[in-house]
Amino acid sequence: MTVKNDIKDIKLAKEGLDKIEWAERSMPVLRLIRERFTEEKPLKGINIAACLHVTTETANLMRTLKAGGADLTLCASNPLSTQDYTAAALVKEFGISVFAIRGENNQTYYKHINQALDIHPDITMDDGADLVSTLHSKRRELAPKVMAGTEETTTGVIRLQAMADNKALLFPVIAVNESKTKHFFDNRYGTGQSTIDGILRATNMLIAGSTVVVAGYGWCGRGLAVRVKGMGANVIVTEVDAVKAIEAAMDGYMVMPMVKAAPQGDLFITVTGNLNVVRLEHVKKMKDGAIVANSGHFNAEIDLPAIYKAAGKRRQVRPNVEEVTLGKKRIYILAEGRLVNLSAAEGHPAMVMDMSFANQALAAEYVVKNYKTLKSRVYVVPEKIDTAIAALKLKSMGVNIDKLTPEQKKYLSSWEMGT
Repeated sequence: MTVKNDIKDIKLAKEGLDKIEWAERSMPVLRLIRERFTEEKPLKGINIAACLHVTTETANLMRTLKAGGADLTLCASNPLSTQDYTAAALVKEFGISVFAIRGENNQTYYKHINQALDIHPDITMDDGADLVSTLHSKRRELAPKVMAGTEETTTGVIRLQAMADNKALLFPVIAVNESKTKHFFDNRYGTGQSTIDGILRATNMLIAGSTVVVAGYGWCGRGLAVRVKGMGANVIVTEVDAVKAIEAAMDGYMVMPMVKAAPQGDLFITVTGNLNVVRLEHVKKMKDGAIVANSGHFNAEIDLPAIYKAAGKRRQVRPNVEEVTLGKKRIYILAEGRLVNLSAAEGHPAMVMDMSFANQALAAEYVVKNYKTLKSRVYVVPEKIDTAIAALKLKSMGVNIDKLTPEQKKYLSSWEMGT
């Protein structure tokens, strides 16, 4: 396949190669899968269009899919998450077509998605469902060829499930995010650590003694809350789900509506996957100097249009830090409201993404083997694959676990034995 690209600078390839190889050191599960894929070629002749964060960890997934025989195109799932050196290395060192430039505008972002779709994919691979949404709205002629798609993140799964419920989904999608070895680890440990990393790189603020408001107590919110608490923060959680709110309260956090949290917080972090979680009405109640960041997938969690419209003055005061003046008060917005962990830092550690991308690779293999039996709805990764990934990860960590004895297996599978 001809290697096409629209990237910032091919001369960055050497830097990208070094960093891709560094990430690969912490991705032993994906390495084992790549070794098998190299021998078996389970994806031979399969066209894959991927819309993912263009990072060093993603590069190792692309290498694995190519080793399996796939023809690939990759575009960015977020304009500010692209590592230009990674894009350059994928093109020059690995012969993979990439359409991604850090900081690209919205028009270029969707142009790149369309360029990725020009491969006429057999499999789509998404992080946020923009690729699938574009295919359904603008490129519907491609749908009959698609065997299935995979989806990486919570926000994308929500969008795709809505499409399925409305009978608008034209092909099956595997919700990789719902795999236990993905969301229990990627969302909780990865988002928790990398979000703090991005905020600290952008602001150099002290977490200890600060009041941190975490909007949303899903797996990302859980991981984030426990880490800022461990760093000495006073943590407030805002929620709309009664069960999650109870859980947050019983985990020791203050729980209240955003309108009550607004005057108390020093740092606000949204991780809900929803729209306008932090609004102008909240910002008006915040302290002078409050910092607002987002670690949910899209930049819609903070109502920036309304906030900017009301602002008297806006200026960039540090990389990824914008000062917004409202009357005599200053509020600081990080990374244009986009994913702070990828925009201001490097995203999840490779050790976490190892399991996430192992799920992506094996889900693609599963699609090729089983697509004829799948219907146009959202599926979870089969438990057998999930368990196999966990076992490989434990092996790579040098961790052994017990096995059920024959007697225990019999006890668990019967009802006659009683107590």
